[in-house]
Amino acid sequence: MSIMREEEVRKKALLEAAQRMMTAARTAPKAKGIDNIAIAVVEKKEIKLLSDKMKELAEKEGVPDSFLRDAQNILASEVMVLIGTKIEPVGLPFCGLCGYKNCEEKRKYPDQPCAFNTGDLGIAIGSAVSAAMDCRVDNRLMFSVGMAARELKMLGGDVMIIYGIPLSCTGKNPFFDRVWPKK
Repeated sequence: MSIMREEEVRKKALLEAAQRMMTAARTAPKAKGIDNIAIAVVEKKEIKLLSDKMKELAEKEGVPDSFLRDAQNILASEVMVLIGTKIEPVGLPFCGLCGYKNCEEKRKYPDQPCAFNTGDLGIAIGSAVSAAMDCRVDNRLMFSVGMAARELKMLGGDVMIIYGIPLSCTGKNPFFDRVWPKK
């Protein structure tokens, strides 16, 4: 008789959940069918790299509390999904949601996100975390991880808005009641 323990398949289960999350994010609706979304899975080595970069950003940018808390917290994750978007207008003749008259005027300001870029990213993230929940995998959406991933160009130099979603499969969700660093 063979016995397979949960601890032996945990990482495989997390990777399968991450793959489902990537599929859900990719197939989420996009404005005008234009796909500016970038998605990747990172594991322990890259998670440590992200954690180190978050600590560096905390010191450099003077935002220690949340970045330091999250930098420590993500080390509890074996697998993490990164989802981001390029900043590229979708080419509407009339919109103005980004603050400019239309997409042509917005193109003069390449660092200003198109409202549809961020909307599409939000829908993709919602689809991804929904897939994680379908797999009963603990997760948390983290802006701080995305800032570090952007600095490290983990999704490429043209992906400017990124979020990280660390995953966990343990008896207690490590992303729920996180501890803030002591002052």
